[in-house]
Amino acid sequence: QVQLVESGGGLVQAGGHLRLSCVASGPIRNYVMGWFRQAPGKEREFVAVDSRVGGNPEYADSVQGRLTISRDNAKNTVYLQMNHLKPEDTAVYSCAARAGPKATTGERFDYWGQGTQVTVSS
Repeated sequence: QVQLVESGGGLVQAGGHLRLSCVASGPIRNYVMGWFRQAPGKEREFVAVDSRVGGNPEYADSVQGRLTISRDNAKNTVYLQMNHLKPEDTAVYSCAARAGPKATTGERFDYWGQGTQVTVSS
């Protein structure tokens, strides 16, 4: 079992940037790592996912070209670089770990962090 703790959220103006971090309590090299978000009144949605060794990311169409997932297995940390933020990016962002093959649906992930709030003002 692995515990995940996110940080780096906050309030930012539209067009700004943030970098989210997700630190795991143990090795993440055996896990596919993903980021998801949930806005008030909406269902959780996929944001980004990367393979166990990194360098093979997938993104939701809504964030493609603006958000970048990366991972440092030596530090047991996954990042989400968020650029050119929009008000519609406002949500709680959570990282998740999956022991199986790469996936983009939250139900397939095994472990979750508590989330970090990102608020983008217009």
